[in-house]
Amino acid sequence: MSEHRRKPPQPQGGGRAAARRAGQQSSGRRAAPSHNAAAESGSASYGEESSHGGRAEARRAAQRGGRRRGPDPAAGGAGRGGRGGGRRATGGGRGRGAGGDGPPAKKRFIDYPRAGKSGFRRWVPSWRLVTGTFLFFFAALISAVGIGWMIVDVPTAQAASQAQKNVYYWGDGKQMVVSGGGDLNRQIVPLNKIPESMQNAVISAENASFYQDSGVDPMGIARAVVNMARGGATQSGSTITQQFVKNTYLDQSQTVTRKLKELFISVKVGTVESKDYILAGYLNTAYYGRGAYGCQAAARAYFDKDCEKLDPSQSAFLAATLNGPNLYDPNGGYGPTASAEANTKRATARWSWILKREVQVGRLSKSAAQHYLAKGFPRTKSPKVATNKQGQIGYLTDLADNYVVANTNISKAQLDKGGYQIHTTFDRKKISELKNAVEKVTKENIKPKLREQDKYVQFGGASVEPKTGKIKAIYGGSDALQHYRNNADYTGVQVGSTFKPFVLAAAMRDGVRDRNGPRDQPDSERTKVSPSSVYNGDNKLTLRDYDGSVWKDKNNKEWHQSNDGEEDKGKISLRTAMQYSVNTPFIQLGMDVGTDKVRDAALDAGLSKEQLASITPTFSLGTSAPSAIRLAGAYATFAASGQQADPYSVERVEDKDGEVYNHKEDAKLKRAFDANVANNVTDVLKNVVERGTGTSAKIGRPAAGKTGTTDQNKSAWFAGYTPQLSTSIGMWRVDDQAKRQVFRSMRGVGGQKTIHGASYPAEIWADYMRQAMAGQPAKDFPAATPIGDKVYGESASPTPTTQKPTPTPSETASEKPSPTPSETSSGSPSPTESCDPLDFKCNQNAGGDNQGNENAGPSGDPGGPSPSPTTEPPGGGLFGGPSGSRKDQ
Repeated sequence: MSEHRRKPPQPQGGGRAAARRAGQQSSGRRAAPSHNAAAESGSASYGEESSHGGRAEARRAAQRGGRRRGPDPAAGGAGRGGRGGGRRATGGGRGRGAGGDGPPAKKRFIDYPRAGKSGFRRWVPSWRLVTGTFLFFFAALISAVGIGWMIVDVPTAQAASQAQKNVYYWGDGKQMVVSGGGDLNRQIVPLNKIPESMQNAVISAENASFYQDSGVDPMGIARAVVNMARGGATQSGSTITQQFVKNTYLDQSQTVTRKLKELFISVKVGTVESKDYILAGYLNTAYYGRGAYGCQAAARAYFDKDCEKLDPSQSAFLAATLNGPNLYDPNGGYGPTASAEANTKRATARWSWILKREVQVGRLSKSAAQHYLAKGFPRTKSPKVATNKQGQIGYLTDLADNYVVANTNISKAQLDKGGYQIHTTFDRKKISELKNAVEKVTKENIKPKLREQDKYVQFGGASVEPKTGKIKAIYGGSDALQHYRNNADYTGVQVGSTFKPFVLAAAMRDGVRDRNGPRDQPDSERTKVSPSSVYNGDNKLTLRDYDGSVWKDKNNKEWHQSNDGEEDKGKISLRTAMQYSVNTPFIQLGMDVGTDKVRDAALDAGLSKEQLASITPTFSLGTSAPSAIRLAGAYATFAASGQQADPYSVERVEDKDGEVYNHKEDAKLKRAFDANVANNVTDVLKNVVERGTGTSAKIGRPAAGKTGTTDQNKSAWFAGYTPQLSTSIGMWRVDDQAKRQVFRSMRGVGGQKTIHGASYPAEIWADYMRQAMAGQPAKDFPAATPIGDKVYGESASPTPTTQKPTPTPSETASEKPSPTPSETSSGSPSPTESCDPLDFKCNQNAGGDNQGNENAGPSGDPGGPSPSPTTEPPGGGLFGGPSGSRKDQ
């Protein structure tokens, strides 16, 4: 073939395109081999190969050329840059692989993005890179696991995971109740007492590979992650071993650190403990709902039988509850998605799936599964407290639990798991006597089937020991398993005129402000008040500020306070005003002293700030809603001559390692009032019981107390004390099963026109206190000596036509009891005693027909007390815990 038909050699470095053109020239344009071409190539064999190999051979030659970095003697003329297709192919390959005739590229440790590649191939990692990366991370993982294995040890099992009961004791040390159901101690049962049906159901549902895995299931964790990423139901991916480790050795926090510890400990536990040990531990510590920890307590809670008697269908249901008791209890749970209907539907589906799953994994025969599926979903018992907490026991244990959580380092979760011995202050005899007194009045007078007004009547009460604060007795309601709110703790019920003693205490301790003093310094001059001070007791008086100016509300309207029955009482002493519970003197006295000082006196006596109403003039008339416990505790401060002790219900707490709490370390007796201030309050309140609205509370020994009735007759109270015991009794109407609980008027209850503190509450108080004080010596209160000055309230100043009261033997005798307490057996007044000279019924029978000049709000909207609050507490119960529904017990 002639030389002029051949194209001149193409420049080297053309890359892939050049190689392709070289191949085409080699095979397409050379129709026959040429000896001259072969000679020029420097290798006859290579020329022959090119002439016969065609286009494919040219490509291979180009690729070989691309790999070579220099002349290849074996390639003959083509390797040395000979002409023809081989040379061109070689040049093209070299251009692509080595970047033309320039120096070779420097090698990189990680060739990514890949050099010498274009397009998407540049970003596709080589098999060497993939393999190296995998090996690196695998080595790092092995190293991390090894380090974790070395530094993470299996901790000591938590005591709470080994104990499933709390034991409560009465104040005398005798056992009151053991929490949790069943007969076995602490609810721990050996694996041979747990039926195989229960074991199979849990293994099938929770961890089918339990007996084969090493304690963790990587695939299970991966499936859980994928399922959650797809938006499916949340899954833990945990094995039974992991859940056992979490329940036994760790807390329930959801942190990465806790999860990593769980994984390492699970692997270690899986290597040192038997599978049966782990399974038994898990079944005995898992939570099944209804307060049941462990399958034994769960069997009692749902089926009222021992665990070993469960059949496969019941076992499948209990295994279903492990998926989330709040959503699988057929009786319902908490929250809008946990209704009884929705829960039953979920539980039925999960129960059915578990039975089928057992067949799938070979742990139940198909015929047995069909049998139980045909029988239908197992019937569960209605929820009830795991132990015998009916009657008052549930209220007592709740009160103790709240105190423990609020005053110790024991959390609610720890307390719920059990293992504690809780020694309370409760007196079993007094608890029974208070319950009997309430039930007696209820049985004799409250007839809800006969009278519509008698429906929803509630009672609450509490007894506190002066100087110690020990809660001796409470009445929380008819039955803790039926009425869930503890009526002895916060309920939102206003206490009315039982609040007036705090106004009097503030007046005697802090004094009234000087009317003529500087307006910007109202506390510059104060005059301490005597109980013989005179105030106007007429109805609908214009309320005035301490300086005599007319008090107006935020709407610029005057305030006209009403008395009960709209009665005018004229000028009367504070002693008489307390005796007959006249409102107008005390609302004006509160203004003269300052409602802030009244609030301080109430707090110092022992009331809780969270249970006090907002400051308005009617604050002095009892718009606050302290609990029965707090009210009894505050009155106990007067009984103890001004020494205040916070009410408490738990003496000490112990676990298996010993004492973890003792109240003596926290006990504080504070001086709230000067002894004579408190003793004068007591002297005035004795007069209420002996001659005033509280005569129905006479018990045959010295006693002091105060009645209280609130606006619209929505509640009635009697609070009183002897030197040894302080007790408060409240009564109100509310539907405790309603979603929104609203207080109702008690007019017509028991067939009476109205209910006052002097009626049923005082009757219950007297009946109970007679029994509670039986066998104890009758003690008189410490003597009260004269205190303060005799001041005259607005519009009560003496006039020429009004003779100024002068001390008389009778008044002196009333205000100055004998210097030493008398140990008498009766608290009735002696024949020589007479009443206050400003007592408008001084010469009539004590109390007369007027048994309740109580807190009846002022006339008109501007003067009315704060609206009755709902029963929802603003700040929790007495001890900081929930004071409402007990449905979680």
